[in-house]
Amino acid sequence: MSEFSVTNPPIQIKFGSRSMGVKLVIVCALALVMAIPAFFVESIVSDRTRNAEEVVQEVSSHVGGKQTFLGPTLAIPYTIPPRSKTDSPTRAVYFIFPAEANAEIATATQERQRSLFRVSVFQASLNMGATFDLSHSLSSAPEGTQLDWDHAEILVGVSDPRGALADATLNAGGKTITFTPAQTASDLIFGKDTAQSLRLTLFGASINGLVRPNAQFQLSANMNFSGAQRIAVLAYGKTTHVSMQGDWPNPGFDGGFLPVSRNISTNGFTAQWTIPYIARGVRAESTDISTLGLEQTSLGISFIELADPYQSVNRSLKYLPLFLGLLFLTYFLFEVTSRKRVHPAQYLLVGIAQIIFYLLLLSFAERIGFDFAFLIAGVSTVILLSLNTAWIFDSRRQGIRALAILAPLYGLIYTLLRLEDNALLVGAIASFLAIAAVMYFTKRIDWYSSLPPNTSPQSASSYTPSGVI
Repeated sequence: MSEFSVTNPPIQIKFGSRSMGVKLVIVCALALVMAIPAFFVESIVSDRTRNAEEVVQEVSSHVGGKQTFLGPTLAIPYTIPPRSKTDSPTRAVYFIFPAEANAEIATATQERQRSLFRVSVFQASLNMGATFDLSHSLSSAPEGTQLDWDHAEILVGVSDPRGALADATLNAGGKTITFTPAQTASDLIFGKDTAQSLRLTLFGASINGLVRPNAQFQLSANMNFSGAQRIAVLAYGKTTHVSMQGDWPNPGFDGGFLPVSRNISTNGFTAQWTIPYIARGVRAESTDISTLGLEQTSLGISFIELADPYQSVNRSLKYLPLFLGLLFLTYFLFEVTSRKRVHPAQYLLVGIAQIIFYLLLLSFAERIGFDFAFLIAGVSTVILLSLNTAWIFDSRRQGIRALAILAPLYGLIYTLLRLEDNALLVGAIASFLAIAAVMYFTKRIDWYSSLPPNTSPQSASSYTPSGVI
């Protein structure tokens, strides 16, 4: 081990005129320059993403898109008599939410494909029950209100009625009534002053005989709709219970409330929500429910692809400057330890190979998924770079060294992409260890010394500076 002794004098390489320190600066500059083509690759990813979104919109236009439902809500027309002979009577609608809502939703999903792009679509069967208690109603009614009980309607709403698979029906008082376009109210627009406004088309059913002052009654609405990507139901009762099940193995829970219980397996999912009145934060009665913030109470499930190829490739591009730097630094260490100069053009070719790796990754990921695409693109690039190292340095030994270094490096890229929340931590630690290793293996190098001229394979393979493995 004496050859690694710190008493050894610094390595002096006196060939040529350009110092190794200057060459290292040039290599770092080249790494930054090669990061520029990454923007072009990123633009390709963005373009493919837009194409995928256009396919989603095309498919959604036929099946209904993201669907949001409003369960049975009571709408009672009312009139306020004029206060003077010159005034006109005020006519509007008074809305009452059920005291308790119970919804059961079952979904069946499938993937529709257009060219290379896939869209998850679903068919949903909804049974939305409601229990009304009018004994303490009319607390928000304007003074002098005259309710028209004979023309009261039970309303339900859907964000895109084009997804209807059958007529919606209401079961009330032992009768089955088919919903028709609402007579008492027009379409509702929630959050119309925000970028994410929600528009619901309303359907109504008259239930004469059940709706009267101080009445208590139960009913249920049955709906069958198709849609794409997401389904949600608003918390339409003072207290709302929702049970949802489906066959999609990767559901994403979103909206104003998360489920109180869930079970996810490869065969599908089940989820239950319970939203008490004080958590809902919406009044039980109103003359204008579009301003109550009901859209913020949505209970939603998104049918997502965990391995979205465009999102994964885009994330991998964010690490390009880091790995280009490590790749160029690896070649620079080979250059120093082998006493064989590497031309900047050869560094550029190595950088171009890394850029093409991302193009391979994107093109294969669209067809066979990200995991297998990374395996093919990564193995191909590692083999190419290892062979290139052997060609540049005229040394099979250097090629094997490159293979031993680059294979874990690409494995680290894949690991970072799969760690998600811990990617930054692991990436920072790996970068720290990499630069620490470079510092250790170059500690005996005199950076003011000149780079060696090109040498024969024999002298290149036999030279090992002190402190460098």
